[in-house]
Amino acid sequence: MNTKYIDLINQTFDFPQPEFGLERDHLFFHDIDLNKLVEVYGSPLKFTYLPQISNNINRAKKWFDNAFRKYKYTGEYKYCYCTKSSHFKHVMDEALKNDIHIETSSAFDIDIIETLKTKQQIKDNTYVICNGFKREKYISNIARLINGGHQNCIPIIDNYEEIDLLSNQIERDFNIGIRIASEEEPKFEFYTSRLGIGYKNIVPFYNRQIKDNSRVQLKMLHFFINTGIRDNAYYWNELLKCLKVYTSLKKICPSLDSLNIGGGFPIKNSLAFDFDYQYLVDEIVNQIKLACEEEGVDVPNIFTEFGSFTVGESGGAIYEVLYQKQQNDREKWNMINSSFITTLPDTWAINKRFIMLPINRWHSTYERVLLGGLTCDSDDYYNSEQHINAIYLPKYDKNKPLYVGFFNTGAYQETIGGYGGLQHCLIPAPKHILINKDRNGSIHTQIYRDQQKSEELLEILGYKKEPFNIAIQNTVTTNDLQFAANK
Repeated sequence: MNTKYIDLINQTFDFPQPEFGLERDHLFFHDIDLNKLVEVYGSPLKFTYLPQISNNINRAKKWFDNAFRKYKYTGEYKYCYCTKSSHFKHVMDEALKNDIHIETSSAFDIDIIETLKTKQQIKDNTYVICNGFKREKYISNIARLINGGHQNCIPIIDNYEEIDLLSNQIERDFNIGIRIASEEEPKFEFYTSRLGIGYKNIVPFYNRQIKDNSRVQLKMLHFFINTGIRDNAYYWNELLKCLKVYTSLKKICPSLDSLNIGGGFPIKNSLAFDFDYQYLVDEIVNQIKLACEEEGVDVPNIFTEFGSFTVGESGGAIYEVLYQKQQNDREKWNMINSSFITTLPDTWAINKRFIMLPINRWHSTYERVLLGGLTCDSDDYYNSEQHINAIYLPKYDKNKPLYVGFFNTGAYQETIGGYGGLQHCLIPAPKHILINKDRNGSIHTQIYRDQQKSEELLEILGYKKEPFNIAIQNTVTTNDLQFAANK
């Protein structure tokens, strides 16, 4: 009988796969022996495999280059990295090796841009696309960047006030984009995105606030839907509506020359993942060209803002199964040495699935289990299939350690989990390792951050070692606050 874990994988999926392989009982990820990684650094462990960032950027560039040549598309393609997926310096450093541009979403993003400019990693001709709802600090930072000479900074207008807010602080003529408030899928709780301006309102908005404004030039129309880029009727319908707005605007606005189709490329979340990226890119490029030809306008430059696609497949996490709890006649809980809520928050927040594989004991028999985290929260578990509510792993044996890896976790998990800050139930954040390859293919690892220590958490919580009488010197009383208000 085929009762070993490796038999289960072989009869369920095509294995090995480009990034996954097996040597003896050791799982390899991009030629990295994960068992040796655990031997050196222990667990729980998070890692970032930096070369995959460049790999995915160049894959996307190739798909668009192929489509442009196939359809003789005369515009340019600009790959932007969506920084909110991961702001880490090591991620930005790797991404910026590949002649890309940047999309921002908040005020502090601009501080990162300026830091990278001082190191000449970002040039004046690098596009900085500023998305999001903009308040005072974000507006002033954008203005500072543009006033400092970065003319390829394009704030994307999200509401009717932002042009005036920007004009009050920007000292020169400047370019803008407009974000379309796309309509959501029927299953959503609301009909229209809270971001951007409605389809029917964009041309009137242009005529009212931009057309006769000598200081402002419209360069870009921005289109993005929450469900991302998918080959379904909903996506193609929204894209066609966007193209109708673009062609209508282009006829009355000669400066408009770029269409930003946002991000949303899916990333691999299962060994059964099968997505034809090239086909979808071909169709997008073809639809844009056909719509422009039909209306007699020039095709736009195409911008994308890939975030999860850029960095997601570079990340991973490894845990040890500490103990197995048989809670009833059917349910076995394998308890890991960390927490899903704190290290992979999307697993409980939005039921996101990641690739989950053991990194050892593939030749052991397998069993159906549930994976539980260390916190006392009932939601701290991993559920790979909602309708099954269980997963399969090599059988637990207290005398044979079992390690479990989660892969393609590189987007959002650190920032959503509050990297470096407080963790639920004060479970410490795991050690974080950076993995790179040199030109000869040799693998190099380094510790980015050690596992969180209790002193760090106590500092955040205010448990300082200084005497109490010093700690209260700066206390403000209610009367003091009232006095200040009266002044």
